[in-house]
Amino acid sequence: MTSFFSDLLTSISERGRGLVGLGDNSRRQDIVKLAETLLSGKGEATGVALASEVLDQFKRADADKRRAFLLALARDFGPDPARLDAAIARWQAEPSAKAAASLHDASEPRRQELIRRLNLAPGGTAELVAMREELFKWSREFPELAALDTDFRHLFSSWFNRGFLMLRQIDWTEPANVLDKVIRYEAVHEIRGWEELRRRIEPADRRLFAFFHPQLRDEPLIFVEVALTRDMPVAIAPLLSEERRPIKQDAATTAVFYSISNCQEGLRGISFGNFLIKQVVEDLRRQLPGLTTFVTLSPVPGFARWLAGEMAALSEADQHALAPLAEDGWHRDAGRVAQVQPVLLAQAARYFLEAKAASGKPVDPVARFHLGNGARLERLNPLGDLSPKALRDSHGLMVNYLYDLGDIEKNHEAYAESARVVASSAVRGYLPVERRRAGRFPSLSLSGGQ
Repeated sequence: MTSFFSDLLTSISERGRGLVGLGDNSRRQDIVKLAETLLSGKGEATGVALASEVLDQFKRADADKRRAFLLALARDFGPDPARLDAAIARWQAEPSAKAAASLHDASEPRRQELIRRLNLAPGGTAELVAMREELFKWSREFPELAALDTDFRHLFSSWFNRGFLMLRQIDWTEPANVLDKVIRYEAVHEIRGWEELRRRIEPADRRLFAFFHPQLRDEPLIFVEVALTRDMPVAIAPLLSEERRPIKQDAATTAVFYSISNCQEGLRGISFGNFLIKQVVEDLRRQLPGLTTFVTLSPVPGFARWLAGEMAALSEADQHALAPLAEDGWHRDAGRVAQVQPVLLAQAARYFLEAKAASGKPVDPVARFHLGNGARLERLNPLGDLSPKALRDSHGLMVNYLYDLGDIEKNHEAYAESARVVASSAVRGYLPVERRRAGRFPSLSLSGGQ
């Protein structure tokens, strides 16, 4: 059905090009003027043709011309001032529902309607996602682009809401182009080629689930890799080892979400992960009733940077204990590990339970994601990941977030209302006694531990 409509739009676009005189000379037409023409037009065929031409010219343009077009949208395609003034005057004269609706319509930037019309072009959705990705390249240098990004985010939040997304299990029978994208988009634990991908999706105790959108049929939006195990893991290497021996899926009691990757940079800020985790949990429960535990094995990407910023404020004894972190290979020396680990875990507990971003939420982005979904911070795993990247980013630390199905909603509400970090007694136990006695951390859903 999607292919039929795509072919239909292509046919309409081709007919429309002739109606508006878009031939070979159209390459010399100004893309901003084409956008104005698209906004002012009424006909469907000409509109689809113009939308295709705008997107095609944007794609073919060099970086300077793409930047100029984005800046023009931000600066010149806002609300119509005269129309907005008139709507404000009507509201002030008579604040009725009709006047409010008129004011709402008049306040909408013209670029939102332009983006909607561009989306009618064949392949328009994918091109608009790519356009927003281009916008990110210039957003720091040109703050005015924030207005355009707000419009993209507003529209994408509707176009990519959960009702349009399709969950699909990715296995070894998928087309090669989809499997290749899984390799390229993996953002947590690199997949080094086809054989490693096979080890992650073909065995009976492995799963990979992805969300797709009808307009991006072969482009995963986000995917999660799952290991079925007998217990909660403390390290990533055994899950990914070439030598590991798969278990029968019916022998598993635990589903481990060990990698979640967002695939489309142009959809940054559009939330899919919370729906993905919860739907995968439900699907796995139906497939495998023996699963009783749903847990992550998660990275801690900002911990090393945060700890470096805190180092000067630590006691001399703690600074001395952590000194080996500056040495290569410290993690291979049992004596250095014994010296580092107690202080490192105490600081990790501070990082999760006390460190806050400007929003008042935890500074760690992965923590914000899982706690916001209703998970509990269950366990700290020192030296859980010995890859060079993890040693650099987190001194090897990994954590488990537990999705306790009976407490997810309660935990979510606690986090949403006051950004409370719901953590196990084991995690809170790493804090010094006086900090725990201070009553900073209410006991919320504290069953379980190590």
